[in-house]
Amino acid sequence: MKFRNPDDVIQLTPQWTGERSEDGRPRVSDDILRRMERVTTEEAWSVLSQHGYPYQFEGGLKRVHADRILVGRAVTAAMVPMRPDLHEYLLDWGHREEGRRGFFNTWVIDDLNQDDVLVVDLFDKIVDGTFSGGNLSTAVASKTGRGQIIYGGIRDLQQILEIDRLQTYYRGIDPTPIRHVTLTGINVPCRIGGAIAMPGDVVLGTPSGVLFIPPHLAEECCTRSEKTRLRDQFGFDRIREGKYTSEQIDRQWDPEIEADFREWLVTHTPAELRHLTWD
Repeated sequence: MKFRNPDDVIQLTPQWTGERSEDGRPRVSDDILRRMERVTTEEAWSVLSQHGYPYQFEGGLKRVHADRILVGRAVTAAMVPMRPDLHEYLLDWGHREEGRRGFFNTWVIDDLNQDDVLVVDLFDKIVDGTFSGGNLSTAVASKTGRGQIIYGGIRDLQQILEIDRLQTYYRGIDPTPIRHVTLTGINVPCRIGGAIAMPGDVVLGTPSGVLFIPPHLAEECCTRSEKTRLRDQFGFDRIREGKYTSEQIDRQWDPEIEADFREWLVTHTPAELRHLTWD
């Protein structure tokens, strides 16, 4: 039994061929995370759906900050209802073999790094299922600068609201502490409602909900979104100018409009999007 096993994570994510973190997770670039912050849920979901990933979105979560987008690299954790023999064995193992301290929820937080997002399957437990409160949420913010997704409960909402650089998605709030639960894995596949999250997935949290993007598809999601954004801006400009009608822009473009768009790109493509190709 190991809670830290990079080899297992590598075996679980064979389609990723790029850089990895020390714990074995795929490590998408900082540039991809920056670009992902402007991607909409629908744009990314369309890419995943086309590649055969229909179960990556969960929209049934509450969020602490209505106007804050959450993007980062997933560190996953799976918990189950407490069974005494399993609970005692795993708690003892972590303390004795891996030098861990405290209860299971602190172990996961100890493993976080900058730009990670904590993703916890707490099987929708809210009463006695509050994974983090003011103290642990402060630790998550300090380590990641990003946030946490808890498919279960939180507590100390008034304190969490005051924490800088932290977004939190959760199922419910309760004043009880966490108890009667057992951690069965860190950086393992886990279920967040109707979505499957894997270690190293790129998390995209928006007002719509949370999306877990396989790392090998993250760049395509960004590129597709950026191209859509430019095409939309061209259409808005030309409609305002009266050059085309909304009907002409809404349907598949005629060759003349497509040629006009290519000319428009020369002077209207922002510097950060000049990497795009249109062949």
